[in-house]
Amino acid sequence: MVGKVGVVEQHEDARLADILPSDIEPERPSAARVYDYYLGGSHNFAVDRAMAEQAIRILPELPANMRANRAFLRRAVRYMISQGVRQFLDLGSGIPTVGNVHEVALSEASDARVVYVDIDPVAVAHSQSILEPVPAATVVQADITDPTTVLGHARQHLDFSRPVGVLMIALLHFVPESANPGALVARYRDVLAPGSFLGISHGTSDEQGERGPAMEALYSRSANPLVSRDRAAIERLFDGFELVEPGVVFVPLWRPEPGALPAATPPERTATYAGVGRVR
Repeated sequence: MVGKVGVVEQHEDARLADILPSDIEPERPSAARVYDYYLGGSHNFAVDRAMAEQAIRILPELPANMRANRAFLRRAVRYMISQGVRQFLDLGSGIPTVGNVHEVALSEASDARVVYVDIDPVAVAHSQSILEPVPAATVVQADITDPTTVLGHARQHLDFSRPVGVLMIALLHFVPESANPGALVARYRDVLAPGSFLGISHGTSDEQGERGPAMEALYSRSANPLVSRDRAAIERLFDGFELVEPGVVFVPLWRPEPGALPAATPPERTATYAGVGRVR
């Protein structure tokens, strides 16, 4: 017998399927939808929930870690706003639910503009619905490993002669070495005006023991295989940028808000580094 939770999930899956293009069959987990599940969202399918639960068994702190990652996103956006940035390009944005870039940016600066980019059709369809009443924000369905296409769309909404805050939050650990993530970041960097910023958060196996390889093995069965990198490799992604203090650190340690309570979990248990760099 299917319980109430199962009935609700089946109904939600059917509703989500209705918004997808007819040629899309969500048979494999998607990083955007799994991330939504970690955050307590409802824009995910049974296959995403099943994978997320497997990941949580490997790393029980995952939901809290994802919230810490989202908190870093908010701090990074506020910092960039404080430095004069009013335009944001959020790459691999997922679903812009509560506390995402446009909400934070517009709460700090009414003239802010945001372009979200994601390849997942569910993420994009839901983003379009969420952003319909927000003229300052838009979403583009595109592959972030194709900067020419992404930037072509972004230039219709953002002025790259002025500072832009580029966000690669929980993104680059889904870019394999064969795609040369350093060169990819550089292609975005090279179009940015002085005073622009790059924010990155990135999964790591540093100090994770066997949990890191176990997580990579799990994600290898998804549409978005996971590539863990160490701190030095993540620092190299900021080549050509001036790192903002405190540099690349575990995500709760990047400029915690004054008066914030210490994290209940040791920072290294987040398995995620974060940093922000400036274009001079």
